[in-house]
Amino acid sequence: MLIVVALGGNALLKRGEPMTVEMQRTNIRGAARSLATLIGAGHTVVVTHGNGPQIGLLALQAAAGPKDGLYPLDILGAETDGMIGYMIEQELRNALPKPALLATLLTQIRVDENDPAFQSPTKPIGPVYDEITAEQIRQEQGWTFAIDGSRWRRVVASPEPREILELAVIAMLVNCGVIVICAGGGGVPVVSRGDGDLAGIEAVIDKDRASALLAERLNADMLLLLTDVDAVYIDFGQPFAKAVANVSISALAGQSFAAGSMGPKIEAATKFVNMPGKMAAIGRLEDALAIVNGKAGTRIVAGEGGIQFRN
Repeated sequence: MLIVVALGGNALLKRGEPMTVEMQRTNIRGAARSLATLIGAGHTVVVTHGNGPQIGLLALQAAAGPKDGLYPLDILGAETDGMIGYMIEQELRNALPKPALLATLLTQIRVDENDPAFQSPTKPIGPVYDEITAEQIRQEQGWTFAIDGSRWRRVVASPEPREILELAVIAMLVNCGVIVICAGGGGVPVVSRGDGDLAGIEAVIDKDRASALLAERLNADMLLLLTDVDAVYIDFGQPFAKAVANVSISALAGQSFAAGSMGPKIEAATKFVNMPGKMAAIGRLEDALAIVNGKAGTRIVAGEGGIQFRN
């Protein structure tokens, strides 16, 4: 199968872990081993990844420096995409038999500059703070914060991805047997001006939405969304929460999921499986092959039906 595999930012840098290169490389090495099992089982993979923790850190570093060192989010996104892509490519190359063909492709994705998301930021980036610290940063930088569990986290605009500008290049590489790492952080957000020229815009595209669009345009067989939780949960965070094994689109309609985390994954998976013959699944990074084989995670299916829980 051709599988678009989306690696969540929190799967590459877990909550509470120090944001060091060593810690990220350790986690990425684990991700590479998981991806290698998929490839070893005969699947063709295209890899995307998040960048929420990393782009938030770069924004903080830029804000702490001179005012002329402030970079917009599209530039910071490109920086993090290069860094994370480099580490994924290197660790995946080390995990695969030699020689393996891999390429990391910086990916521009067109959005609509009039997207209502610019008026309602929802995408969390960077570290979490207590309420007092978050309020202090808000006053200093003018950033928007939202509650994230019991803490606070910066949120930014997350417009809908409309067009993957490097799609033809990605498809060509896949057809040549290259393992492509692309659409990092949801891709670099750009808009088309009146004269047709492209320009970056201050936003972070949701990686899962971009991955669903990529899977659709590549005619992939499966969209695999990997994160730091083992499955989709009904009543997540409650003592009576239940892990879902299989669920239909119709059964999901009555459920509510967090806008900045599981919500976009459910939305992306639902959109993809609405097309005939497509599969989507969500689960833990280290369970990638088991999820594809239906033995772990949550599989989302088209049509009517109910919810099957895991024991």
